[in-house]
Amino acid sequence: MPVARPEPQEPRVIAHLDLDCFYVQVEQRRNPALRGQPTAVVQYNDWKGGGLIAVSYEARKFGVKRSMRGDEAKNVCPGINLVQVPVSRDKADLNVYRNAGSEVVAILSTKGKCERASIDEVYLDLTDAAKEMLLESPPESSESIFEEATKSNILDLPSDAGDREENVKAWLCRADADYQDKLLACGTILVAQLRVKVLEETQFTCSAGIAHNKMLAKLVSGMHKPAQQTVVPSSSVQDFLASLPVKKMKQLGGKLGSSLQDDLGVETVGDLLGFTEEKLQEYYGVNTGTWLWKTARGISGEEVEDRLLPKSHGCGKTFPGPKALKNNSSVKSWLDKLCEELSERIQSDLSCNKRVAQTLTLQARASKENEGNSMKKFPSKSCPLRYGTGKIQEDAMKLFESGLHDFWGSRNAGWSITSLSVTASKIFDIPSGTNSILKYIKGRSSNASSAITDSSSTPELTPFVDNKLYMTPVYEERCEPSSIKEDCDDSNSAKQCSSIERKDVPKKLSKIQGTGSILKFLSQSQPAQHEKRNFDGLICSHQGPESSSGASEAEQYGRDNTNTTIDQSSGNTWMLNVEDIDLAVVGELPLEIQREIQGWIRPPKQATPKKRGSTISSYFSPAGR
Repeated sequence: MPVARPEPQEPRVIAHLDLDCFYVQVEQRRNPALRGQPTAVVQYNDWKGGGLIAVSYEARKFGVKRSMRGDEAKNVCPGINLVQVPVSRDKADLNVYRNAGSEVVAILSTKGKCERASIDEVYLDLTDAAKEMLLESPPESSESIFEEATKSNILDLPSDAGDREENVKAWLCRADADYQDKLLACGTILVAQLRVKVLEETQFTCSAGIAHNKMLAKLVSGMHKPAQQTVVPSSSVQDFLASLPVKKMKQLGGKLGSSLQDDLGVETVGDLLGFTEEKLQEYYGVNTGTWLWKTARGISGEEVEDRLLPKSHGCGKTFPGPKALKNNSSVKSWLDKLCEELSERIQSDLSCNKRVAQTLTLQARASKENEGNSMKKFPSKSCPLRYGTGKIQEDAMKLFESGLHDFWGSRNAGWSITSLSVTASKIFDIPSGTNSILKYIKGRSSNASSAITDSSSTPELTPFVDNKLYMTPVYEERCEPSSIKEDCDDSNSAKQCSSIERKDVPKKLSKIQGTGSILKFLSQSQPAQHEKRNFDGLICSHQGPESSSGASEAEQYGRDNTNTTIDQSSGNTWMLNVEDIDLAVVGELPLEIQREIQGWIRPPKQATPKKRGSTISSYFSPAGR
């Protein structure tokens, strides 16, 4: 249920930009011969010519609609060009469209807070830019107004064809306008400039709505398409909403909107004005009732989120009619393809944007044979996301089996899957300065070293030799890569790299002092040419180029602890007897790192079972020993 948000203290300027027939425009840019021709983009689906996902305005004049199939569109418009989306893994590949949308977002974000709402929709908060323009070069004092801005559609403004642009220019340059309208006028000019810039740099046209909140901007952005913009002054809000069908409002297109119609007889947003806030709260609760009361008056406190990247990554496929999946093997085959694509996308997000997804979700649509009217839905299932294609495929199949059990009980036949999708969500930015544990662990052999360079892969090779875990600190964050590999071999460079490491690490570790975190094994002591630490069997040896006392200390320690040895030939090396790893410490780590370390540890020895018939006294040691 929607919830009312606090209203902003000051007026805002919000724009919603919607790219016109975006998929068609992308294809027209790839093939300029399609420009001006009736064109439609169809999904990868050979049934009746494929489903239309975008229709050009030239094709719409012939009556072609997005609800049609390709064959039907050809009957309506014989000259239509049907372009199929790119195909990968036997399904539609939308990457070319996602990348094109990113080009537009990069341009729009230069003027204010930008929220990418979908592949072809963007919200912009232009409040600060509008204030700056109003302060430095207000429209009323400008000798000329940006031409594209004078073509705007302003609600409640006379739109006579002859005087339209002059009327718009007069509205933009009103000296007696209130502060809100002056800000809105500046926002109108800014959006017009951005739309022209998008056209020049990407060849894409877009339509826009400009208002004081997201709700109104979204409502009017599609009123005058294509390649136009619409402005909602505060004085025109009530008249605009009065006759708007309630189902047209965001969050009122479903059950809540139907309830308003059935229970209260509300057909338009204006009808809501006849109900007090208390009455609406009585029907729908305090939060939703207040939200409805404010919505009827065009009030919305929803803010534009500063988000240029998607909130989640999803891959899906539908299986209509005879293509429905009816056994586990066919489901697994498709899940493997979907998970492979999902893994590529989240890995690209990690590499390019330093973001990590936390949750894997599987959704499906299913039906039961001989139970066509069954209303039970296939349940959505989620689990923590593990990086790596094989892991995602394994977990997705387990989620499907769990959902199938809830949907159909212990039976494993008599069902059909008509839709499958996997989604990676709960994406967050990796804090600067942090890395996977594998970045700090380097195998003694070349094979082990190469095996751990990709943090997304499963560490099949264990980075230890002779039952000793060897860990070499990597200082790539502290020195230039060239200085690590080449320059740090001489004594001066080595001292410099060492001093940088000693300077920075203690600051980051101060917060975890006294805990059992694995980070304590990666810390360094106070500056010294030779450093040695003993943490429950772990020796951290950082030998300087001029150190002479370190060897004798290490040798002494080796004599006292025969289970742990030191390789004198390798500097900057930590050696750990794997059997001495404290499992209690490992349990404090994130699950992903726990799994990695568990792969290095030998299974614990099983306790010797007691013989049958032993008495309880055998479990207690004699007191006199």
